[in-house]
Amino acid sequence: MRGGMDRGARWGALLALLAEHGRLSVAQVVEALGVSEATVRRDFGELAAQQLVTRTHGGVVASAVAYELPARYKLAGSDSAKERVAAHAADLVPEGTVVGFNGGTTTSATARRLAARADLAASSRRPAVTVVTNALNIATEMVLRPFIRCVSLGGVARQESYELSGPLAAMVLGELWLDTVVLGVDGVSSAGGATCQHEGEAGINSLMVQRADRVVVVATGDKVGRRAFARICPTERISLLVTDSSAPDDAVSDLRAAGVTVQVV
Repeated sequence: MRGGMDRGARWGALLALLAEHGRLSVAQVVEALGVSEATVRRDFGELAAQQLVTRTHGGVVASAVAYELPARYKLAGSDSAKERVAAHAADLVPEGTVVGFNGGTTTSATARRLAARADLAASSRRPAVTVVTNALNIATEMVLRPFIRCVSLGGVARQESYELSGPLAAMVLGELWLDTVVLGVDGVSSAGGATCQHEGEAGINSLMVQRADRVVVVATGDKVGRRAFARICPTERISLLVTDSSAPDDAVSDLRAAGVTVQVV
């Protein structure tokens, strides 16, 4: 009996079943996972909203047949501030553009929100958006969406962040242009610019900034006004900061005075 499993584990088990069978009914999931019909129907609705499955009468089918669904689906965290930032930033990406994502929990949440946009899924344009990322976890989720073209950079993976870095990543990125890069950081301030803790990641992230027309930093309020070890880019390269209301007022004012557009959600 698995009635006590949390939503992330339940969704992972449900998608594993779907990968195996290709089609699931409510009754099948109730029997397999030991949860209520109401829970299964709610899960089906939420997975369909994220374009991971397609609803049918009484069940779901895989959204596309050109690939297998992964056995596990990493659910976004419950941090409401992070989710507000992610939802706002995801809506800033125009259809038909190329958007880059570095690794991190906030960029992962933003990419997931982007992939759940109904207007992109319904678009006649293919791809509706192109995602370029050096984060393995983001790439594995984006490839599920048939309306997204996903370009994953090569390189050496860092276990702590799933980010790829090194000369291979730099070589591929040096041949691409990005309309927008959505940048996750460990710190952002008027004096320090955008910064992170790992110098290898900073190098690739800096190159993503160089290849982008617009730099959108996504950061919860605890990162604003802080400076981390390695600089990604100076303040003047940041087009927009999306943060939440816990960001210190003085740090936000300093960034605005430095020419950064700050949107507080």
